[in-house]
Amino acid sequence: MIDRRIFLRNSALAMVGAGTAPLWLERALYASGAPAPRKKILVAVFQRGAADGLNVVVPHGEKAYYRMRPTIAVPRPSAGSPDAAVDLDGFFGLHPSLALLKPLFDRQHLAIVDAVGSPDPTRSHFDAQDYMESGTPGLKATASGWMNRALPGAAGKVSPVRAVAIGATLPRALRGGQSAISLQNLADFQVRDAEAAQQLEQMYASATDPAMQSTGRETFEAVSMLQAIRKQPYSPAGGADYPRCPFGDSLKQIAQLIKAEVGLEMAFADIGGWDHHVNETGPRASQGQLASLLAQFGQALSSFWTDMGDRMADIALVTMSEFGRTARENGNRGTDHGHANCMFAMGGGIKGGKVYGQWPGLEQGQLYEGRDLALTTDFRDVLGEIVVRHLRTPSAAGVFPGHSPKFLGLV
Repeated sequence: MIDRRIFLRNSALAMVGAGTAPLWLERALYASGAPAPRKKILVAVFQRGAADGLNVVVPHGEKAYYRMRPTIAVPRPSAGSPDAAVDLDGFFGLHPSLALLKPLFDRQHLAIVDAVGSPDPTRSHFDAQDYMESGTPGLKATASGWMNRALPGAAGKVSPVRAVAIGATLPRALRGGQSAISLQNLADFQVRDAEAAQQLEQMYASATDPAMQSTGRETFEAVSMLQAIRKQPYSPAGGADYPRCPFGDSLKQIAQLIKAEVGLEMAFADIGGWDHHVNETGPRASQGQLASLLAQFGQALSSFWTDMGDRMADIALVTMSEFGRTARENGNRGTDHGHANCMFAMGGGIKGGKVYGQWPGLEQGQLYEGRDLALTTDFRDVLGEIVVRHLRTPSAAGVFPGHSPKFLGLV
């Protein structure tokens, strides 16, 4: 059987989607009556490549931080300095390229968890990403992803775009028994060969395998829905200015899907380029690879918040990266693969304005294996709390098998 996820993976071929949106979709999109009750939505962002959490959330109150990073450390907060950390609480600060996120923190809509990550000790990007997306560190045989398992069960018909990843392939986190699709761009879902589309639709409809029929039907409904959304002009609200980059485009499209009120419950986006072994920073903290990437990251998150407005009350957005980086800089003005990292969470139900987690310290005896920031919070504790308290899943046991999340009071 052709898997629907594979079928949509190369959506740029646009072989499907002939005709108009189904009647139930048109009613959902264009009905003038009272809107249906809003669902809670989870947006997950993956920073692929292992972001340097110590230069993202800067422990400027830790003397050892400056001893171990003589050339790449972010300077202590200083009024008027474009290179200094943006102070959060007297001990932690944001990288200066993330200054746009400071107002969200001050308004208690943005929370940070530090010294967090996967308890598995691997420093392999592939394995660590796989473990984090599956939600089962150290277990390679897990067939599904944590987001797919967290999708609420639904009786009857569900939206074909209830779970969407922006990208060429469906990420590990969304794979599983529940319906989920991937798309690179809403604009790619267009009819390029109407005759071929009609033939394919008929082929699926006449298949003898019920699963094949269902796969085809849901696929064509998803494409029709996305085409209908694409035809509606979209302008971000509140003066939101998404950065002109793939990640900015991803969050903008997620915002568009949410506002279309088509039943989106989960969305996934990623942003790569965090593997900074060489020249992580320039001569100044506001320059270099990390600063440039964080500027895109921070502007995209801030724009999404602004764009969603009051709708953000129903949304929780959480960020993660497969592992952190070494506490000490290397000989190339960079850092190598480490252990613990930081996570961001924002949304109407997030208790922000605080850096959560127990800080382990950076003195030699406090480092993990003598080289990395030690882990004091399991990433599943953060995600588990969001799943239970935001998505209102009765228990996290089925989402993170073998782990009992310890809630931080984050939601």
